Amino acid sequence: MSHIYVYSPSSAVRDKTAFRRGVARLKALGHEVEVDQSALCSHTRFAGADAVRLAAISRAAASAADLALISRGGYGLTRLLAALPCAPLARAIERGMQFVGMSDFTALQCALYAQTGAQTWAGPCLLDDFGTLTEPDDIMAACFDDLLAAQGEGSGWRLPAADLSALAGCLQGRALPAGEPAFQLSQATLWGGNLSVLCALVGTPYLPAVKGGVLFLEDVNEHPYRIERMLSQLLHAGILGQQSALLLGSFNRFELSAHDRGFSLAKVVDWLRSQIRIPVLSGLPFGHVPTKVLLPFGRRVDLLVQGRQALLYWG
Repeated sequence: MSHIYVYSPSSAVRDKTAFRRGVARLKALGHEVEVDQSALCSHTRFAGADAVRLAAISRAAASAADLALISRGGYGLTRLLAALPCAPLARAIERGMQFVGMSDFTALQCALYAQTGAQTWAGPCLLDDFGTLTEPDDIMAACFDDLLAAQGEGSGWRLPAADLSALAGCLQGRALPAGEPAFQLSQATLWGGNLSVLCALVGTPYLPAVKGGVLFLEDVNEHPYRIERMLSQLLHAGILGQQSALLLGSFNRFELSAHDRGFSLAKVVDWLRSQIRIPVLSGLPFGHVPTKVLLPFGRRVDLLVQGRQALLYWG
């Protein structure tokens, strides 16, 4: 099977039982799992001091593993970007190594792509996806297996019905002969990740300057007004207007209050669509949720929408 290297570049692992469960589960699937020597280190909220976590990233790049998997996200990678070992990471990826993660890992993905053009994968983490008490999600596990077997070619999902009328308006009446709204985009760069992390990179050399791309976004523990504020930042910075399509994944674990008086995430999406003239497609199965697909950050993709079916191809 595959050689998987587990390391901790961001927040400290507090649930060591889940960590061990995730490692055991990967081993039970037949994989060789190599755990970085500092994977369970702790320094305040981080998985070790900055130098410790930078060394862990370098060891991952030098491990010759098939895949490097982060233990968890949290916070910490933006502190490391100026010293990130981009050249060794890019060389490892060129040799065929896959780097996978999400959430805070978005900072590493963006910086690495901006500095070298190296491609990574937005996908699971050890604790949240393999260290669970229940069995890992079937879709996530299947996508992970496809990546390890070099068989993944794309992903699809069913759009919410509300997306169709918005898409038809965005396309200014262009439709299939049968009248169904349709959209097709070829060879656009797929990039994105956690909305909060992306916004923290605006104005820095670590945010990729992607034009005509497909931008995917997700976030957790952020109220809709905060999500709107961050989307506004990307809008006013000119980033959203330079894309060809925007894909919205899961935005969850927030609570509305009486003060909101009907203000909701759906209202945020409606507002966003009134500000930009590109397709905004929701329902992407990605984010801080069990059911998630793996997405190739930095790879050229084709995007097809027909009826309520959205398809991403990169194979």
